[in-house]
Amino acid sequence: MDKIIIVGGEKLRGDVQISGAKNASLPVMVSALLAPGWSTFLNVPNLVDIKTIKKLLRNLGAKIEGEGTVRINTEDISKCEAPYDLVKTMRASVLVLGPLVARMGVARVSLPGGCAIGARPVNLHIKALQDLGAEVELKDGYVEAKARRLKGATIYFDIPTVTGTENIMMAACLADGTTLLKNAAMEPEVVNLANVLNGMGAKVTGAGTDIIRIDGVEKMHPVEAAVIPDRIEAGTFMIAVGMAGGDVRIMGCEPVHVEALTMKLRDAGMEITPFDGGIRTVAKKKIKSIDITTLPYPGFPTDLQAQMMALMSVANGLSVITETVFENRFMHVSELMRMGADILIHGNSAMVKGIPKLKGAPVMATDLRASASLILAGLAAEGKTELSRVYHIDRGYQEIEKKFSAIGANIKRVSG
Repeated sequence: MDKIIIVGGEKLRGDVQISGAKNASLPVMVSALLAPGWSTFLNVPNLVDIKTIKKLLRNLGAKIEGEGTVRINTEDISKCEAPYDLVKTMRASVLVLGPLVARMGVARVSLPGGCAIGARPVNLHIKALQDLGAEVELKDGYVEAKARRLKGATIYFDIPTVTGTENIMMAACLADGTTLLKNAAMEPEVVNLANVLNGMGAKVTGAGTDIIRIDGVEKMHPVEAAVIPDRIEAGTFMIAVGMAGGDVRIMGCEPVHVEALTMKLRDAGMEITPFDGGIRTVAKKKIKSIDITTLPYPGFPTDLQAQMMALMSVANGLSVITETVFENRFMHVSELMRMGADILIHGNSAMVKGIPKLKGAPVMATDLRASASLILAGLAAEGKTELSRVYHIDRGYQEIEKKFSAIGANIKRVSG
């Protein structure tokens, strides 16, 4: 089992290139199900989750070629089932549900089950498909849906759901009539998917707002399209500079996608300067404590909460971090406390009292973003930090140890 070893105390300097977004790549790749023929997707990161969605699409009958630039042909879809063995490893697998029903008239997708950071049920997806006229039943742990042809409808999501918005947006592209998604998710990944769908001949408007309109079309065609940069990876490196100190240019990211983080880091005393093609991030002095509340986009992203908690653990003063998006997303707290962090949890809030220095320790990743927070903690800690269960980090960060090493961190991956 691989481990990542970090020896703290090194300042970060230089340029780091941001990869394509995992959370944009997955729905974009799945969208190929709607358009028979070869579609080409650029800037796809080489991650474990990408390998999983490739495996799932191949299982359905798709042909797939390449890494980075990925070509997908869904001309000959031979199955309409996403089995438990694949879905259990990645919740985003449920995204095949809408496109399969829309194009093939039937889908059988395993229920994803539990998740380390909360239940995240698929009931919103199911209700929305029923609103579009699909017959849906739960049977033997699977969602079974069928419809001769979906029909446009007005759908209201009780809470903004990114995968729910993406799933139903794809399904509605081939429905009869007009679909309105109200209280839709506004994340950049949703906008990226809408742009790809429009490139395939769909008629989607309003993506990036809370009301999305989809006018159904008879058929769609293959496309060549690029995946947006990963705003969470960019944010992780921005926060890392605050922890370790230094001056780093974060290349290939979209400054507008990390505006909520930028404002918070400026409040904490960092210098953040967007430029054409990236963001310069400078930390010259001790970070000040700030309060954080996670919210759906354009609010502060839940996927950067753990990393900000690591930063606040070495800031001057007391901060309160409130998690409103997912339950069970404080599992990194116990590992940060092993490194000396002073954190008290009360309900969905954590009070973090900054200390002068964290201490290196053996720690264990519990989920993707928690693992990133522990790497950041290691950068700022005295001595050696040894992170195990690094398969979590490989789900969402491409060669993170190599990227940090290239900007001055003392970090390496070891097998054993």
